This record gives sequence, structure tokens and C-alpha cells, in this order.
Amino acid sequence: MSAHTSFKIGGPADLFASVKSAEETAELIRLARSLGVAYMVMGNGSNMLVGDGGIRGLVIQIGKNIADVAVDGNMITAGAGAMMSKVAAVAARASLSGFEPLSGIPGTLGGAVYMNAGAYGGEMKNVVKTVTYIDDNGDLHTVGNAECGFGYRHSVFSDGGKYIVSAVLELQVGDERTIRAEMDEYSRRRSEKQPLSQPSAGSTFKRPEGYFAGKLIQDAGLMGYRIGGAAVSEKHAGFVVNTGGATAEDVLSLIEYIIDTVEKKFGVRLEPEVRLVGER
Repeated sequence: MSAHTSFKIGGPADLFASVKSAEETAELIRLARSLGVAYMVMGNGSNMLVGDGGIRGLVIQIGKNIADVAVDGNMITAGAGAMMSKVAAVAARASLSGFEPLSGIPGTLGGAVYMNAGAYGGEMKNVVKTVTYIDDNGDLHTVGNAECGFGYRHSVFSDGGKYIVSAVLELQVGDERTIRAEMDEYSRRRSEKQPLSQPSAGSTFKRPEGYFAGKLIQDAGLMGYRIGGAAVSEKHAGFVVNTGGATAEDVLSLIEYIIDTVEKKFGVRLEPEVRLVGER
């Protein structure tokens, strides 16, 4: 699975399928259930850590084959496998505003909706109109924003059993030059402050109420601290990065050490944002 995650870490899956359509996704889910085979659905693997023991059962990847992006007025319909950068580019070309803060988020639209991803004051919940998903029976459903249960880095989809295949975003008509300038500025900020050149799963910890995780980790003296091939980024302490050859166990041990150290020093217990899947 190291070839299918942004962390470049993870043991093998028993079975792996990259699907070409929502119908194919549903068919695989029904087949897996009928055979009693465990399964999971993933996107670009940008917010997950796969255990060194790999994943038992079937991994279904919704990727570049379910990634069409279309504009209709101020609405954008995008497949779950569409990269956020692609959605942003389409929005800019169509002079549609509201997606700018989200434009640099790595990964797919499906993953962003799944965790209600956010950046620079924007969140997916602010732009999602409807979401279409497949359930564990292989049936297709469409729900509105209010039914998505959006919270901080959470949605009803992250509770399991609902696999996103597409979403409709509602944006506002704006000025293309202004939109592109804002996207460029957010991209510049991200490039300056985040370790984009090293494999990671993005921000490692959720933001604790009243604090910034990266600031707590830095103040605890952990910037650059490493276990095996995993290290606290020297560019942004809120990121654990793979410096080369890191195992999932390295990352998990480092995360646990960070949590314990920060709690002892500041009385704040950090909560990981990265999702662990598979076997350690």
C-alpha cells in the first residue's frame, strides 16, 4: 500500500481494485459482501497511515477514473476521485469563488468531503450542496448538506458504511483574476510553511481547542525529533514526515511520544488527525 498513500508507507493489501465508475464500485461492494470478504474504500490515500501488516481483504480505490468535473451555472459537479487542485482549476476558469482557501488541500474531493477538510478559514461544509454515496448494500443515495453531519474534520461518511462517489459544490460568481490571485497566495503560504517535499499525511493532529498543535509541539522542543525514518518536520512541527524508509510503527511510536510529551508539558492531549488502517 506504500504505492497508494501520500505517506509512502504500508504493507500489502490482500486484494486491490481501482474502479472506473460508481456502478463498478457498487458491484464490487456487493460481490465482497456476498463472499464474506472484508473491504474498504479509499481515495488518494492522503490522510491515512497503513499499518506495516497491510490490509486484510479488498481495497477499492476511487481514483482518477471517477474524476470528471463539470460546471453548470454556479454549481460544480465532481467525481470523488477528482483531485482538489483540479476542482480548483475548473472553479477559477469558470470565475466561481468560494473554493480558494481549499484549493491547495492535497488529495481527492471524496477524501476532503469525508473528513470535512479545511484550510485558511474555509471548510468543505461551506461549499458542499449535495453528496452522492454508495451504501454497504451497493445502493446509491444523494443527500443534502444538512444530512452530511459536518463537524470539525468529521462527517457522517467518516462513521463508515457510506462511500462517496460524487458531490455538487455551490459557489459564487466572482472575478477570475481575483480568484486566481487568491489561490496563488494560498499556494505560496502553503509552500512556505509546510513540508511539501517530504511524504506525509498532511497535518498530523487535530487543532486542540484554544491552541495550535504545531506550536505546542515546537514549544515542547520536538521539532526535528525522530524515531526511525519518521520525524517531526523542521519546517512545520504539526507534520510528521517520512524522511526515507519510515515504517508505520516508526510513525505511530513518534505520534505516541509527541502526545505524551505535550501532555506532560502543557496538560493538553493531542488527537491524531491521520487515520490508521490495516494491521500494525
